[in-house]
Formats: sequence, structure tokens, C-alpha cells
Amino acid sequence: MTSQPELPRAAIFGIGGLSLTAPERAFLGRAQPFGFILFERNCADPDQVRALTADLRASVRRSDTPILIDEEGGRVQRLKPPHWPRRPAAGAIGALYGVDRERGLRAAWLAGRLIAADLFPLGIDVDCAPVADVPVPGSHGIIGDRAFGADPEAVAALARALSEGLIAGGVLPVIKHIPGHGRARADSHRELPRVGASRAELAATDFAPFRALAELPLAMTAHVLYEAFDATRPATLSPVVIDRVIRDVIGFKGLLMSDDLSMAALAGGLGARAAQALAAGCDLVLHCNGKLSEMEEVAATTPALPAARLAYYRSWAARIAPAPVYRDAAALELAGMLAAREAAC
Repeated sequence: MTSQPELPRAAIFGIGGLSLTAPERAFLGRAQPFGFILFERNCADPDQVRALTADLRASVRRSDTPILIDEEGGRVQRLKPPHWPRRPAAGAIGALYGVDRERGLRAAWLAGRLIAADLFPLGIDVDCAPVADVPVPGSHGIIGDRAFGADPEAVAALARALSEGLIAGGVLPVIKHIPGHGRARADSHRELPRVGASRAELAATDFAPFRALAELPLAMTAHVLYEAFDATRPATLSPVVIDRVIRDVIGFKGLLMSDDLSMAALAGGLGARAAQALAAGCDLVLHCNGKLSEMEEVAATTPALPAARLAYYRSWAARIAPAPVYRDAAALELAGMLAAREAAC
């Protein structure tokens, strides 16, 4: 592993369990990752999660270290009952929007605000949501109702509303999976999806929500190969897709993180994957499974995050703070709107 950088390393790591082991603590002290990501395996109850987030920050000696989680609602919710309530899937909110635009937007904002109210008191300040993908007929169900729907304009509006709800609660959103996972006919956790749509089709549908959200601070790549732009490399590893599509056509200027490097859509060793993603134009690499030997590989090829990119993140983090929310009233309002739509169907 290269020597400890003065700036944090351009990596986000998961850990194995409910608390740090001695080897994990020693590694993290040396590696100094930019941030951490939590999963269900790391979350037992509120007191335990608060202790863990504090310990993670202490391990790298930076109180502003971001801690992430995938808390979308629906199928992708790491915080489970009985300690945390179930939150609705994006697809349910999209269905409400389809019959009542204003109520749909309100529901999306409430969902984001309630998720933030779950996360912020735990010390979690970044949520890997919303999903801004646009599924098409025949695509793999890995996205499915994690998306707000099949209309790019509606997806953009609802993703923005949920993002604004998160920000109002002191939590930064991560839009995903840029430049679009909706056409994929395979699960990128298991294999590399290939998309053969034309540039015009992609620009009109898949890219459109991300273009509408391009000023947001964080985005996560899709491990998807877009044949119209790069016939050999998925977006995460493609300088063509990152430069010409994500940075140029979409206009995203924020921090770009890879999806999980350990997913089977990517080939080669973990260190090589990290190096390729960063060389392609990702600002940060994400490694989720908590395997220490793999994290060592990633750290060995991952340099410090450039100072300008760290300053960009900190400028966003400094400008947000949670506004008051009456959680029970907000939850009742959201549940009532969704129940009324279901009863009307």
C-alpha cells in the first residue's frame, strides 16, 4: 500500500460487521479512506449504529468523514423494522404521481425527508438515492420498482423532490446509476449488461433525468456497457463514457463514484478495477463487501482524492443542516396519500 496521504484516499469502504475489528481499525488508520458505506450487516439498532459511525470517524481521525448507506425504500432498505419503519418504494410514489402530479411530488419530498430523519441521528450523512434510471420493457428486474417510472420527465421531477427532502434533513443524495441502468437486460451484480440502443435513444430517455439533476453533488456510475459509445468497457471504466457522456452530454460536475468494485460486471483484480475506474474519470471508488484482503488491494492502487474535489464535497456538506420535521405527522401524510391511490385503483 502506498504511504498514508495527507488528503483522504479516493475510496469508500464497507466493513464486515456491527463493530470494527482490530485488523480493520489498523487498516483504516493507514488507508485513510474518504468515507464508509453501511449495509444491513452493520445495523442492529440505533445505539449500535451511532457507536459504529462515531468509531469509523475516529478510526481515520476526521469528524467530517462521510458515511453512506443505500436507503431507497422498498426493496433496498438497509435499516429494518422493528427499529426503523419501512419506507415506500420509488415505484409506489411514481404511481401516485401518475394520477396526481402535485401529490406525487409531495410524497417524494416526504419520503426523502423521512429517510433523512432516520439517517441523520445515526451519524449517516449521505444516502445512495434516488434511483434516476428509466426502465424499458424487457429490462432486468434489478431496477424495477426502485425507479419512479418509465417517463424520463417524471423520473427527473420525483428524483429531484426526493433529493430535496434528503437535503432538508441534512443528508446529501447520490443520484444513480449514471448515465442510466434502465435498459440493462442483466443484473450487473452477476454479469456485465450490454446496451445496444443508439446515442439518440439514450440521450432522449436514459440520460435525460441525470441531465435534469446535473447540479447535484454526488452520482454513482452504472456498470453497464453502452455499445454506441464504447464497445469494450462499461461506463465505470470508460473514459469515453465518463468524459463525453457523463461530464459533457449530461453535464455532471459533481463527485462521481463507481458502483461497487466487487460486482461481477467488472473483470480483473480489485486493485486493477480501482485503478481503471479512477483513470477513466471516477473521483472515488466504492468497495462494499467488507473483505479486508480486497480492501488492501484497492488501497494499494488508489491515490489521495485531489484537494479541489475534497473542497467541492466539503462546500456542499457545509451548506446543509436538518430543518425540523414532525416525523409522525409526515409519515401519516405520506401513508395516507399512498393508501388513497391504492384504494382508487
